[in-house]
Amino acid sequence: MHKPSVPEDLDHPERLWARAATLAVVAAAVDDWDEFTFGAQGLACWNAGGAYWWRLKLYDDGRALLCGQDADASCTRDGGRRIDFLAGGPEWLPWERLRDDAEGELLGFVYWWEDGVWARAPYPGNLPDDGLGMAMGWAAPGDAAVGRIAGSLVALAETDVDATAAVHAFLAAAQERMVGAQDVAALLDAVCGRDSWYEVRPEAALAFAERLGLTAGDRGGVAVS
Repeated sequence: MHKPSVPEDLDHPERLWARAATLAVVAAAVDDWDEFTFGAQGLACWNAGGAYWWRLKLYDDGRALLCGQDADASCTRDGGRRIDFLAGGPEWLPWERLRDDAEGELLGFVYWWEDGVWARAPYPGNLPDDGLGMAMGWAAPGDAAVGRIAGSLVALAETDVDATAAVHAFLAAAQERMVGAQDVAALLDAVCGRDSWYEVRPEAALAFAERLGLTAGDRGGVAVS
């Protein structure tokens, strides 16, 4: 990814959703990792150590919103003045929530998808980084980004296996909204050691996949408040 990031650094929203949901499904199965929530504002992740957060929302009409911050890499001020990451944003954005995020100094990047492209506010010319690459390196196009997901999941479980194939398979099922219990089991078997000291809960993972709309051909990404 570029520093600071540019719209071309982000893959298609549907692929991002599948990747984000994959991380969330595994997190639902094990403890001591990032906290994921899903509601009317979309799928949100808060790093357990406070290093980063992000939120991804898909809309029924094909639009999408991605925002977040990395505690170390996101530069949020220019000469002491807070950067307006919402400048030029379209009317359909959840302005009240985003303004609250901005007032709380929580925003380091905001991207919106409309008419087939990602866009963001203009950045100051001297901005060194917005933190997207650090917080969500897996959001870039290509297989390398998928490899980062596999690597992070295996690191979580402290295993030495190559989970890339299993992650690819789960992502394909997630993007098609055809995840089943066998897909969840295969993913967890690949990224969670069989002799793990922690409890692995496939039922909880499958239940969260259902909430995210990944199962039975559902259209995910839109929560009912």
